[in-house]
Amino acid sequence: MTSPTQTNVTIAPKTLQQLRQQDAVILVDVREPLEFVGEHIADAYSLPLSRLNPSQLPQAEGKTTVLYCQSSNRSGNALQKLRAAGVEGIIHLEGGLLAWKQAGLPTIKIKNAPISIMRQVQIVAGSLVLTGVLLGTFVAPGFYFLSGFVGAGLLFAGLSGTCMMANLLGKLPYNQIKE
Repeated sequence: MTSPTQTNVTIAPKTLQQLRQQDAVILVDVREPLEFVGEHIADAYSLPLSRLNPSQLPQAEGKTTVLYCQSSNRSGNALQKLRAAGVEGIIHLEGGLLAWKQAGLPTIKIKNAPISIMRQVQIVAGSLVLTGVLLGTFVAPGFYFLSGFVGAGLLFAGLSGTCMMANLLGKLPYNQIKE
């Protein structure tokens, strides 16, 4: 099997697994450390997109560096950023970790890892909305603004791709991963 060429930007999960078995690739997970700790592909390096520095990218002669994330959005962004910085010989996993798992390929999953930031956001946002509705109904109508504020934040996150609540939750001590 030949290695991916520079003109290819994605690689299918089954093809990547074949290249892994031939020791022809270096895997780099560009998700945040908390996500990486929860589940990742064996032998992958963690280099979050938020801290991506081309000089830190693991490379080896004769090997193709393959980036991946949860669904291939962040790894596509990382690929563009690295190529703009002049880094060559990199591609990303088509469909990300979701496609990898859908193809029945193995991952390393840590059972006692903290829950993902997005699940934490859903729990906090849902709690705040419910609290705002209950307080608005039983205490004072002004509390409905709490639910509206959370809804506006979620709308902004969806439109911009930036979730302020996720950023804040990520700074909490229990979400810090010792590297």
